[in-house]
Amino acid sequence: MNNVSVITMFFLSGLNETVNHRFVLFFLSLLCYCIIFLLNLALTVTIILDKNLHEPMYILLCVFCMNALYGTAGFYPKFLWDLLSPVHVISYYGCLIQTHVVYSFACIDVSILTLMAFDRYVAICQPLKYHSFMSKQRVIKVACFSWFTPFCIVAVNIFLTSRLKLCSSYISRLFCVNSVIVTLACSRAETIINHIASYITITVYVFHGLFIVWSYVFLIKTCVKSTEKRAKFMQTCVPHLVSLLTFLVTILFDVLNIRFGSIVLPQTLQNFVTIEFLVIPPIMNPLIYGFKLTKIKKRICTFITFCISVTPAYAGKELLSFRS
Repeated sequence: MNNVSVITMFFLSGLNETVNHRFVLFFLSLLCYCIIFLLNLALTVTIILDKNLHEPMYILLCVFCMNALYGTAGFYPKFLWDLLSPVHVISYYGCLIQTHVVYSFACIDVSILTLMAFDRYVAICQPLKYHSFMSKQRVIKVACFSWFTPFCIVAVNIFLTSRLKLCSSYISRLFCVNSVIVTLACSRAETIINHIASYITITVYVFHGLFIVWSYVFLIKTCVKSTEKRAKFMQTCVPHLVSLLTFLVTILFDVLNIRFGSIVLPQTLQNFVTIEFLVIPPIMNPLIYGFKLTKIKKRICTFITFCISVTPAYAGKELLSFRS
């Protein structure tokens, strides 16, 4: 048992069956990460710079996009490096950090989606109380809390994992997964507290989901009675519902993959299912909100028009200076 505590490196075996296509996968993954980075950064900067967008819904959207940048930064750089490397390894502490970033990203997403649902509920069902209850300062405080709480909850889970003595250093995934690390423990008795903490965490976020359902039950009941409120629902709630369903479906597939994937699915398909929640929601969310929310769409169109009008003038000026 003296050897079990000296594991300093993990071997990630998720890419073993795709080694022949690694350069194609590298360029596709790099393109995907660039799109995610640029879309979410553009939306974040647009909301921060435009004072007309400093409203509760847009502040939460800004935090949502910032979380996408945070979560994908915990996966893509290492994944891109692995695609070009003959050996797929990660340090013990690097693995724990990656696990924390990816898991906290998912939990923060659920928290922000819950806040968005509550924001829409107050805006549509309690419009007279909206501006007093959902003030800018209060929304910023609650948004910070929605980051801090999941961060701490996941940190507790990771700390409990770090105390385990491990008998293997092989992880059959593309990135570090807490539940997989726990299965590498030498003693099952030591992992009981890990499972308890995991069930508590799952329960907390199941209640988040129930709160979202409760919010939308009241929203739909209210909107059925009013044409004006139906229009507002379609304008502001549909993007949130699409984001929510996209995220839940990708997370559900990932959970099912962890539970049954190794039995049913080939490795390549397992890999795709594993990274769905790090690919589809971070790309779709800024596109959905950017095209659906009128204020953001107008701001982006104004910026694009400005760039198109400025570029020829700047090019002409440079050409004249070059000739002279």
